[in-house]
Amino acid sequence: MFGSGVLKGLGVTLKEFLATYIDDIKQVPSRYSGGKEVIDQSNVGEQDGLFTIQYPEERRKLPERFRYIPMLLYETNAETDARDPRCTACGICAKVCPPQCIWIVRDKDENGKPITRPAEFYIDATICMNCGLCAEFCPFDAIKMNHDFEIAAYKRMPHLVFDLDELSVPVSYYARIRPTDYGEEEAVRRAKESEKAAAKPADKPAKPAAAPSAAAASAPAAEAAPAAPVRRSPEEIERLKAEAAARRAAKAEGGEAAPAAPAPAGVSSKRTPEEIERLKAEAAARRAAKAAGEAPPAAEAEAAPAPPPPAPAASTGRNRSPEEIERLKAEAAARRAAKAAQGDKE
Repeated sequence: MFGSGVLKGLGVTLKEFLATYIDDIKQVPSRYSGGKEVIDQSNVGEQDGLFTIQYPEERRKLPERFRYIPMLLYETNAETDARDPRCTACGICAKVCPPQCIWIVRDKDENGKPITRPAEFYIDATICMNCGLCAEFCPFDAIKMNHDFEIAAYKRMPHLVFDLDELSVPVSYYARIRPTDYGEEEAVRRAKESEKAAAKPADKPAKPAAAPSAAAASAPAAEAAPAAPVRRSPEEIERLKAEAAARRAAKAEGGEAAPAAPAPAGVSSKRTPEEIERLKAEAAARRAAKAAGEAPPAAEAEAAPAPPPPAPAASTGRNRSPEEIERLKAEAAARRAAKAAQGDKE
């Protein structure tokens, strides 16, 4: 009040002005004698004297997360001294770049197949806004923000368009300028690797318990295992088929018993066309005789097989057995044959 605030501010200015000269006198022989001295002014609140420094002789210590132009990291093989770039030329950085100052060309092998590394990588520093989105979205930690801000040049081309060689730096350089971020990233990477190593045995199926002795394991297995199917030879299968066909033919012709002697191997159970025609004619004759109400002629009666015995009461229902169906078919064929023969005689 009444100018006390103005006087207080002038006093602070005078104090800082004098402190600046005192700081110059303390440095022997002089702060202007030459040499690049790095001055740590990170804690500006406790700084004495004026904030002006003699650049470029004096330089301020940059904070770790200071960002300017992007850089590409590569691993160095200590044995072969070869560069192993982290960049896979995926193109994510070029897509998320707001001013679109990044363009990439993917490398190819001798067969023309694309491989996961860049052949060309360019950043136009004249339009780069140093936002750091390329470093944030890079899935392989291949792009980081550099501290090099002294890139002034008279011409844009080619001095301010950085290529792959100018952007590539070793990982050791990144660890030196940003030790805190590098240590955190390495801790996260080691944690992920340890999780993968711990998860690998869990993914595999558990090993079975120790197997018992061979004698103890074979006895229960033999009891529990079902009997293996009997494999028959082709000759035996043909013989069984012939026997089954003979039994069906015997039942169809008159219910006679199947032949005692088995059919020889390889004999087919199919009827000949002449036999089929004869059976059809006999069945037709029997049907004709039944329709006329007359007995078939003596010659036909002698030639015709003996009538089968009456079917049992159990088979008179709708559901007939295959044997009964075959017998009825044979009777019908015999009746048709008798009717046809009687018509020829008339």
